[in-house]
Amino acid sequence: MLEKTYEPAAVEARLYEAWESAGAFKAGRNAGGKPYTIVIPPPNVTGSLHMGHALNNTLQDILCRFERMRGRDVLWQPGTDHAGIATQMVVERQLAQSGENLGRRELGREEFIRRVWAWKDVSGGTITRQLRRLGASCDWSRERFTMDDGLSAAVRRVFVTLHKQGLIYRDKRLVNWDPHFLTAISDLEVESRETKGHMWHIRYPVEGGAEAITVATTRPETMLGDSGVAVHPDDERYRHLVGKLVVLPLTGRRIPIVADSYSDPEKGTGAVKITPAHDFNDFEVGKRHDLEQIAVLDIHAKVVDADFIPAAYRGLDRFEARKRIVADLEELGFLVEVKDHVLMQPFGDRSGVVIEPMLTDQWYVDAKTLAKPAIEAVERGDTVFVPKNWDKTYFEWMHNIQPWCVSRQLWWGHQIPAWYGPDGQCFVEETEAAALAAAAAHYGSATALTRDEDVLDTWFSSALWPFSTLGWPEDTEILKRHYKTDVLVTGFDIIFFWVARMMMMGLHFMKEVPFHTVYIHALVRDEKGQKMSKSKGNVIDPLDLIDKYGADALRFTLSAMAAQGRDIKLSTQRVEGYRNFATKLWNAARFAEMNECRIRPGFDPKAAAHTINRWVLGEAERATAAVVEAIEAYRFNEAAGAVYQFVWGTFCDWYLELIKPLLNGADEAVKAETRATAAHVLDRILVLLHPFMPFITEELWARTAEGAGIARATDLVLAPWPAVDPAIADAAADAEVGWVIDLVTEVRALRAEANVPAGAKLDLVLVGADAVVTARAGRHGDLIARLARLGTIGFAEAAPRGSVQLVVGGTTVALALGEVIDLGAERKRLEKEIAKADQELAKIAGKLGNAAFVAKAPPEVIEEQRERSEETTRVRNKLADALARLVASL
Repeated sequence: MLEKTYEPAAVEARLYEAWESAGAFKAGRNAGGKPYTIVIPPPNVTGSLHMGHALNNTLQDILCRFERMRGRDVLWQPGTDHAGIATQMVVERQLAQSGENLGRRELGREEFIRRVWAWKDVSGGTITRQLRRLGASCDWSRERFTMDDGLSAAVRRVFVTLHKQGLIYRDKRLVNWDPHFLTAISDLEVESRETKGHMWHIRYPVEGGAEAITVATTRPETMLGDSGVAVHPDDERYRHLVGKLVVLPLTGRRIPIVADSYSDPEKGTGAVKITPAHDFNDFEVGKRHDLEQIAVLDIHAKVVDADFIPAAYRGLDRFEARKRIVADLEELGFLVEVKDHVLMQPFGDRSGVVIEPMLTDQWYVDAKTLAKPAIEAVERGDTVFVPKNWDKTYFEWMHNIQPWCVSRQLWWGHQIPAWYGPDGQCFVEETEAAALAAAAAHYGSATALTRDEDVLDTWFSSALWPFSTLGWPEDTEILKRHYKTDVLVTGFDIIFFWVARMMMMGLHFMKEVPFHTVYIHALVRDEKGQKMSKSKGNVIDPLDLIDKYGADALRFTLSAMAAQGRDIKLSTQRVEGYRNFATKLWNAARFAEMNECRIRPGFDPKAAAHTINRWVLGEAERATAAVVEAIEAYRFNEAAGAVYQFVWGTFCDWYLELIKPLLNGADEAVKAETRATAAHVLDRILVLLHPFMPFITEELWARTAEGAGIARATDLVLAPWPAVDPAIADAAADAEVGWVIDLVTEVRALRAEANVPAGAKLDLVLVGADAVVTARAGRHGDLIARLARLGTIGFAEAAPRGSVQLVVGGTTVALALGEVIDLGAERKRLEKEIAKADQELAKIAGKLGNAAFVAKAPPEVIEEQRERSEETTRVRNKLADALARLVASL
């Protein structure tokens, strides 16, 4: 017997362990099935489950469970990323707290790396354990790590191959430099924050005359490295100065005035200082005009100790140097004015320090060359984006792609396979032995080499993920079978950092796109539409929700709200609501059990005779078709909506109510058929709902079989997905039961609108009913009266006076409301409610029609006002319909 209440905590861990122990998720179980492959976006090994992970992995799991049940040979390839900076930071923090008083440099590279691996072995599996709690059906037997031996071999092969092809090279360019971690970082690791600062206007004297040109800058400390001043070619104020030199204040260096369209005549003074070694835009201007690249800050963001730097500033931190330089400029009369200025300032997302554009020697990938085939593949449709509009973002980034800096000045990561001879000659090989052999051939004798200390950007190894995880560079059977993969599920923020790079690497090394579909999911925001952040205190922990409501409730919430192109506004109330949905299903199964609705082997839905049973069996087929169609189109919210409506609306609210008289009746044949039908449809529900709510459905799958005394052929996770059989649907049954439901629904709605007391029974008259309607009322009159709380059901050619009228299926239905409520008072109430709604709509329209409000209000506030307008309009229309019916009856 099923327990009175469903307790997720008592079920979920047990079921997941059983699935994993049985190898239910392993690829190859259905070797005859067509392969279906998803590679998991590898979470950081330092990570723990957040709401973005919960959404991303729920959607992947829906696809994998669905296709596994459809007979595909599913491989959901799991793994984690070594997360260079994040992991190094965790272990360095542990060192600082250990009492050893050692930093990584004091510890030495070899010992530090040993400590990182030790940390990874103990603590690095947190997020994979948490993914199991979510129900993720990954093939954990194939779990990979971006620094395991196989993936490391793939990284070395790719790096060396690209280098020998001239697609990886070393160059001196500007990078995002983190002065805390002392490394280059990617754009994704840079967080731009709105900061209150200043704009300093500084006078640069023109050589050989009394003229001067004023530049505006937010970083006066970088003026020590200025190598030019740029003005717009069409700016009449400065045209006569182009080609002349200015004397750089504080240093006395002469630098040229150049004409370049980068300078905006409408911004600041119209003249900009050019510091190619410390600004990305200036770097490009400098290249166009062959300006000197003068680095004035070292890796610690301190002023360099160099002869061209005034002694007073050498060794100062950049911000201390700024104060000194501004003070000296003011004292010497070069400071024209200082204005308050709001700027977007770059910060390291983990270090929290201001990022410095830094001119350094780094390793680069020729991304422009690799991007060309990747652009063409999407243009041809070999890979498609869902929603489609994201391909525009992809193309925009790819057409404007810059060289990809792949080296990092860290110790944790794939050390670059490059060795240097005593004269700086570089040897790039997969192994040290190969590098030594190449060096011996080059120098004519054995020569000692020094390995490059840098490691590769973590995105380099993850760019190989779709094929390296399948065994490449070895020609494995699983690689042949499962590459290319089917779909990538990911967030929009890494289309460039990950999706584009997988496209480039997959096409270059596998000669085929890595996936045919890229599904881009939205952000999970709080209930007000704000982005979740610790600083706002609005972060919702998915593990807390799982503890409280169960994994199924969280999964269904996320899938039901995952509309394409629309962010999810998550609230705990929504999750609680879907926990109630799970409870509803459990209670429906208990009802079936108590009424002896047991699985009957060999039950044939086509042989069902009773109208209500034929109707629900047809509804089950339609629900199945709707779920399949929506999942195949990645419309997860529509798939969840279809199964939700079928379970709660069709099965629980209607079918189980409609069959109560049948189950309590005297016709044993009808009772037997109804019990078998209910059990059959409940089984279908468990199958349809399983990809979304795997735990409760698996538990009920086992318990209902146990109650029926039968043995299932397999657990639900491996049960076959049912083929849709349109022949089961019965149009006559649909029409008849649909009429009963519509009639009861309309009467219930009218009772609610008119505030009819719950205990009051209304008299109903069918006006001018034809033979079909009369027969339906005869067959189902007692049922309709019970469900709609009616006193009598009568027939007449005209509606009685004082009755409120509805139209159901073309037939006029009259209800004698005047016998149970004060119609005049009800009219006043409805008019008052309508006026209140009109007032609210006018207020909202005033806000949305106010250009100043729309310009200043956050997007989530504007969206909230629009949603309120839609909901208020809906309520007002219902009230107006109720009033119109009431007035017609007076």
